[in-house]
Amino acid sequence: MSTQNELEKRWRLILGAETRDELPVDLSTLEKGIDNTLEALYNTDRKGGLGPSSPNVSRWLGDIREYFPNTVVKVMQQDALKRLNLKSMLTEPEMLENVVPDVHLVANLMTLGSAIPEKTRATARMVVRRVVDELMQKLAAPMEQAISGSLNRAVRNRRPRHNEINWSETIRRNLKHYQAEYKTVIPETRIGFGRRRRSLKDIVLCIDQSGSMGSSVVYSGIFGAVMASIPAVRTRMVVFDTEVADLTEELQDPVELLFGVQLGGGTDINKALRYCSQIISRPLDTVMVLITDLYEGGNQQEMRKKAAQLVDNGIQLIVLLALNDDGSSYHDHSNADFFASIGVPVFACTPDLFPDLMAAALSKQDIQQWAAMNDIKVG
Repeated sequence: MSTQNELEKRWRLILGAETRDELPVDLSTLEKGIDNTLEALYNTDRKGGLGPSSPNVSRWLGDIREYFPNTVVKVMQQDALKRLNLKSMLTEPEMLENVVPDVHLVANLMTLGSAIPEKTRATARMVVRRVVDELMQKLAAPMEQAISGSLNRAVRNRRPRHNEINWSETIRRNLKHYQAEYKTVIPETRIGFGRRRRSLKDIVLCIDQSGSMGSSVVYSGIFGAVMASIPAVRTRMVVFDTEVADLTEELQDPVELLFGVQLGGGTDINKALRYCSQIISRPLDTVMVLITDLYEGGNQQEMRKKAAQLVDNGIQLIVLLALNDDGSSYHDHSNADFFASIGVPVFACTPDLFPDLMAAALSKQDIQQWAAMNDIKVG
């Protein structure tokens, strides 16, 4: 096949069936199948397109998985939801069984919330569980290592009491003092971690659950669950729209936590900050991460005043405009400038960098400098 013919075929598939006269190329059976799946989604006026018919949608979901790689399938699924409002994809068990699960799909399920029919709930939970398990497997180890490492270094003690000695580290450090005659090690240097408190640091995740923050909420729930399993930190998770909900008790089960989130509605950041200030008992040992696009639907003046009070009380406050794979967001620039003016770093963060960010915050590093080292633009 000539290069010119191959190029014309590609343009024909890109531009659609309406260009068949201008680009009269012969498509193979496979290429015709690809053409039909693209037409059904991106040329919605075409007779025989997806429409609301469940059999058509179910067949189309199977077709795109046959013709395209998973990364493309996920994009096309999202386009179908946005362009054609195909909620049937998420409210019918047979549809959910055919979709490729990802973070955005979970966010859409969270948006539907109680609108998901009872017959679909079990399947929806299975889809969410698959995404949660995949993310936990990917993100848990870096999160645990980053946080535990930063805290252990912070509390290492070279004059521990007998019951506080870290014997494995002490022996390793004193191997050079091994006494062959006595077949033992003389521990000239003792290493310990000091008297352990219930938690060394407190973490508060305060998350905007308005519709635009879907993927950020999913990632926050996963990270919150991981941090809640680390004994050295005490983690609280608060979500808000125009009301505030404390989901800390759900952190042990991320799936239940995500189903407890109701995406959509307005935003009252002031009310959320006020609630968080009430649950923080150790401000100097607290890192608070506010994840929001900063569009305030409540009292903006009071919101700014409350934020300044949190900072004045010694709480380490960080504003993440987004916690998603894009690392970008739409946000209120005026409020972002205000937070920056009171010394609060404001930026978007990708999930792969979040563990290192938390480690830096817990060890009281300069977050502005940390962001610069990671090529992150800070507001």
